[in-house]
Amino acid sequence: MDGPTYLELWCYPGDWTNYLRMDEPTHLELLSSVTPVVTKPDTCMRKAITPNEILTATLRYLATGRTLEYLKFSFRIAPQTLGKIIPDICEAIFKALRNYYKEGWENVAREFEHRWNFPNCIGAIDGKYVAITPPSGSGSYFYNYKNFHSQVLLGIANANYELLYFSFGTNGRVSDRGLFETSDLSKKLEDGSPNLRKEGTVAGKKYAVCANGC
Repeated sequence: MDGPTYLELWCYPGDWTNYLRMDEPTHLELLSSVTPVVTKPDTCMRKAITPNEILTATLRYLATGRTLEYLKFSFRIAPQTLGKIIPDICEAIFKALRNYYKEGWENVAREFEHRWNFPNCIGAIDGKYVAITPPSGSGSYFYNYKNFHSQVLLGIANANYELLYFSFGTNGRVSDRGLFETSDLSKKLEDGSPNLRKEGTVAGKKYAVCANGC
């Protein structure tokens, strides 16, 4: 069993963040944003899966990289159904949040220096391997060095652990450098569209920005 079921989380608020990687108020705010998009009508055969169930299962999937077969025990949802609804709600989350978090790069750098004594940093970047069942005929295309098939979730966070950017879908064989180079963020840094100045000053210190591992 993959820990407590989502219903038990309401009884143990202290475990909420550990289980879903976000606190309850944030979860409820995100739920309110995606509910209109992912709500399905009940039928004469069965009741529809609720938006809360769908969102909680998706967050647990993204947080752990567990297989759909494994997650079915926590959420009582068939793996085939999870495979259909998780991409849908990920798209709904993206559309709901794409313009939600707007912050100047200089403010991000100031916060990193103030909180972590790390000047001229505009984001902490990392990737997460999400286990997948590879498409038929894909061979070793998605097979990573950890010996399982995956796609990579790339994220950039500010000094307060808040996500500024994410990208998902690159095959697990790609190196860290290759992962960044294939992201749309790398391309936007090259053409200047993120509004990030190539040179500037933060807290009296000069900085320079470059992309593609330079």
